[in-house]
Amino acid sequence: MPVRMDRDHDDLLLDTPRHFSFDQIHGYLSRSSNECLFRTAGGSVTRCIPVEKEKPIVTIGSEEDGRLRIRIDGVDSSRLPAVRGPLVRYIAEWFDLDTDLSPFYDMASRDPLLRDPAERYSGLRLVGVPDLFEAIGWAILGQQINLTFAYTLKRRLVESFGQHAADADGARHWIFPTAERIAGLRTEDLTPLQMTVKKAEYLIETAALIANGSLTKDRLLEAGNVAEAERILTAVRGIGPWTAHYVAMRCLRYPSAFPIADVGLHLAIQRLLGTDRKPTIAEIKRLSSSWSGWESYATFYLWKVLY
Repeated sequence: MPVRMDRDHDDLLLDTPRHFSFDQIHGYLSRSSNECLFRTAGGSVTRCIPVEKEKPIVTIGSEEDGRLRIRIDGVDSSRLPAVRGPLVRYIAEWFDLDTDLSPFYDMASRDPLLRDPAERYSGLRLVGVPDLFEAIGWAILGQQINLTFAYTLKRRLVESFGQHAADADGARHWIFPTAERIAGLRTEDLTPLQMTVKKAEYLIETAALIANGSLTKDRLLEAGNVAEAERILTAVRGIGPWTAHYVAMRCLRYPSAFPIADVGLHLAIQRLLGTDRKPTIAEIKRLSSSWSGWESYATFYLWKVLY
């Protein structure tokens, strides 16, 4: 994505692709008042995005012409040139700016289930989780509990073991704990957060695999397809098909990732169909037969129906 400096404000201005709506993304990111890794206020999103040893606090907003305005605080001016490139790449991946959504919208316009969500949420991008450990950790935390408690668990984990940067007003901007930090813990360090023993074990064991280089984002991307990435991920204790496909959607960006057994997906389809029961897997396979190559986006838009 082309980017340039706004010399008057020392901000970055980042071009956005066709079919992009920052308002839709901002609305999605505002879905929980208990989110601890970023803040949405006044039409902008603020997050601490670590770059090597730096902890820049980044505020992202939208210009009238659709470009993103990116303000970077908390970094010495001499270090700004070194952090700008990695920050732009992170934001482009976070907001999925490199994907051409025209084929998705063409398909959705002909699909009875997706037509209305695609029109209603036009410009929404599949907001990602670029860091592999954060993506897997968030998925593990959310297993078999409701979303509200999952956010509470995440906040407890982040504020207990994550780092933070403070802005000019002294407010803390938290960073998800590193795999190295969690790999060094014991289960009894995590269970006081109201995390089950099994969940604590899964998180620590996965962190250890990432910390020692056995499980990497590059390896999963080099797998080349979602089936092979799923095979690698599900070999890890605590990662089943749902978690594997969630990570493939949000972190690895495999467009055919499809957590078909997801309860939220079933509820969204039920709501759109106006039926008194959730669809069966066989029914979902039939309904999704035209989504090939866009299952991840179809799922994301259907999840949005529930928010």
